Amino acid sequence: MSKQSKAKRDKRKKQAPRRPFARLNAQQPVQNHAALVNEEGQVVAAIGLQGSEWLLAIGGQTMGNADNPVPMLAMLKHLANVQEKEGRKVTLEYSAALQQMIDDLAADEGQTADDYLAGLVSEFEGAEDADGTGEVRDADGAPADADADADPAAPAPDTAADDGAPRA
Repeated sequence: MSKQSKAKRDKRKKQAPRRPFARLNAQQPVQNHAALVNEEGQVVAAIGLQGSEWLLAIGGQTMGNADNPVPMLAMLKHLANVQEKEGRKVTLEYSAALQQMIDDLAADEGQTADDYLAGLVSEFEGAEDADGTGEVRDADGAPADADADADPAAPAPDTAADDGAPRA
């Protein structure tokens, strides 16, 4: 080997165009399937498919993911209903593929797609008080923040699990 062979090889490497690295876990693009759009045309919330995972984005940030997008769509529909009750005009648009998923699930339940989706939306509305105040209730029907109304001088309830050991 000549003394100049290394220099020639290094020169060739510097002149060669750079090749991008093939990333093993390169992120796949997100395919948009549903969007909640306000009256100014801004997307408030969206559902997208990335690979085989459904993503929920609200306010430009990913808030969650799931294998089934239908509950997320029901949540967006509930959010649209709440916005309209407050006097804001919003529209919920979703893809034909998402509509087909709803149709298939509704057919399995023996319902129409609208009835099936309305049933899912009502589950979100069930968390609100019947008079529309939006106050969240616990399983007993009492306000969820009932502990805040309790006597502050009363001792806090013991929430530790009973392990059977005697207490001092």
